[in-house]
Amino acid sequence: MKGIWKYKELLQSVSEDYQIALGEGNTPLVKSRQIGKILGLENLYFKLENLNPSGSYKDRFAAMAVAYAQEQGKNAILATSSGNTGAALAAYSAAANMKCIICLVDGAPFGKVQQMGVYGAELLMIKDFGINDHCTVEVMNTLNELADKHDCSLEISAYKFSPNGMEGVQTIAFEIADELEQVNQVFVPAGGGGLYLSIVRGFAKWKNKVNKAVSPTLFCVQPKGNDTIASVLLGDQLVPKAIANSTTKISGLQVSSLLDVDAILEESKSTACDAALVEDKDVFECQKMLAQLEGIYCEPAGAVALAGVKEALAVGKIKATDHIVCIVTGNGFKDQQALSRIYTEADCLYVDQTLNTKEEIIRKIEK
Repeated sequence: MKGIWKYKELLQSVSEDYQIALGEGNTPLVKSRQIGKILGLENLYFKLENLNPSGSYKDRFAAMAVAYAQEQGKNAILATSSGNTGAALAAYSAAANMKCIICLVDGAPFGKVQQMGVYGAELLMIKDFGINDHCTVEVMNTLNELADKHDCSLEISAYKFSPNGMEGVQTIAFEIADELEQVNQVFVPAGGGGLYLSIVRGFAKWKNKVNKAVSPTLFCVQPKGNDTIASVLLGDQLVPKAIANSTTKISGLQVSSLLDVDAILEESKSTACDAALVEDKDVFECQKMLAQLEGIYCEPAGAVALAGVKEALAVGKIKATDHIVCIVTGNGFKDQQALSRIYTEADCLYVDQTLNTKEEIIRKIEK
């Protein structure tokens, strides 16, 4: 069995009869060809989680979550999502022939919603859910109640709700440690913090159980419009606070509630943890850089780690010779609306005569 199950000895035990693999995991770790040079970094790498089957790292979560739900004999998958979690769970539920019901974050990009629907999931978009903390808490409580009453597996990509599924995400750290002899920093996008906590725990587990220690500093990178974790790790805020309304435009990182923050702060006592806060405009610029300088097609959330590298570099937290990994979390097709910031229909030149076509090609070659 391939996929995340390559590391089954390091994961929650699940019978092979229920282990689903659609090609998740074993994603490329590619060295920067141009951005590293521009930034003066000799060893900048990108972990391409955007190349998972449904287009994001959440496939690792879904593979583990659905397998465990099957083994426990659950009636259905009940979930919340702003897009990527839902698409992954819908895909793996389809493969397992399980019903999948997803409550959507208000304003989730239609491309992501459409993908879930194509996989056959039942969808409900709830006003203010995921944006307003009070509404989010109320919905979560309702879902917990319904999951218990109807014997459904409630799957939310956070350790607070789905610790078994989140173990699958730890395999990102296993793969990085398996491939690189030296890693100084890993930059991880964060909304509710589940991915970041998985990377922290993944490296710790690898160090404890595998005779090959890799102990990088792990950077939690958040948009300033959703600062629920970063300021505490930076020491600028004493205690974490939920925010009334997330203001970032980075889809997938609009998580106003404190999901895995307490667990992250506990882990930070024994792990080298750091953080960076970034502006949305810098994230969109990094998305463009990744596409046009590296050929990496990612959604805005997938460019957050690179924005964090630039911020850490600006304040002197990384050196030119450090070995640095950015987690690129999701594919560009996930958020078509965001792509219009980079390229629109008007940018494509329309030529109506063969002669003009020749002239325009020559002009572009010589430009």
